[in-house]
Amino acid sequence: MNTANQYLKAIYLVQRMDDGPAATGRVADSLDVSPASANEMIGKLEDRGLAEHEKYKGVSLTDEGIARAESALQTYCIIERFLANVLGVEEFRDEAQQLEPVIDETVAERLDTIIDREDQCPDCFDAEADACCHLAGTCGEEASD
Repeated sequence: MNTANQYLKAIYLVQRMDDGPAATGRVADSLDVSPASANEMIGKLEDRGLAEHEKYKGVSLTDEGIARAESALQTYCIIERFLANVLGVEEFRDEAQQLEPVIDETVAERLDTIIDREDQCPDCFDAEADACCHLAGTCGEEASD
């Protein structure tokens, strides 16, 4: 089950990769859902003022949607890095996706102190690799500026 935050995160990442509005089909593919399901949730996000959808052009996040997406992405990165780097969980990505909807802000903040997150998070997230560059070990100079 994908939550609103997971949709916001997916839209945000597709927008970053495509440098413009996110095609609904790409959002659906990234979440492994049907285009109809993606359209339904995008409509709900639009009703909440988090996204703007223009038929045949795609969906864009509002300022509030971007803030929520960045927060969700940051929480996801924290969970993923904690599972992989601290606990050594091999299937950390699957586990992070399962835990993300139930981890609250307080728990994420406490996990954050353990993983020593970089200040530029979530900009350190590589949308094409679908991984935090600190996790993948691919952070270059641009991520540490």
